[in-house]
Amino acid sequence: MINKIKTREDISKISNELKSKGKKIVTINGSFDIIHRGHLSILEEAKKQGDILVVGLNSDKSVREWKKHIGYKDWEKRPYNTEKDRAELLAGFKCVDYVTIFNEPDCLKFVESIKPDVHVNGSEYGKDCIEAPIVKKYGGKVYIVKIKGNLSTSNLIDKIRNS
Repeated sequence: MINKIKTREDISKISNELKSKGKKIVTINGSFDIIHRGHLSILEEAKKQGDILVVGLNSDKSVREWKKHIGYKDWEKRPYNTEKDRAELLAGFKCVDYVTIFNEPDCLKFVESIKPDVHVNGSEYGKDCIEAPIVKKYGGKVYIVKIKGNLSTSNLIDKIRNS
């Protein structure tokens, strides 16, 4: 499972090589802090969009920066699981081909380095997500997965706190 975890430079080379062999590359990104059924569902749906699924994982530092930026009260405590643990968990999923950790608060450099054929996002972000211009610039498309129920790490944390 560890061999699925790659640096940005390595995953960029691997993606280019796989594309040259006709493989369709799909990307998705996020914190994936406390893995739940919603994560598995969106990852499996993402995998169906192509041949190779590359997950961009926010580093611990970038999770805190992003959570602070969007106004989370507990941003200093996040993520609860380390980037190493989160990467290894994601790498353990059959549907995930590669995982790469990025340090920026947003995923734009990650997406730019791969130039995916398809980038997958949850419905809360929509087709006009921040990744869309980069994906479309290289001829790719954005695929939106409808989020089922009220599944999110934040909701799960609230449920645990309130129980």
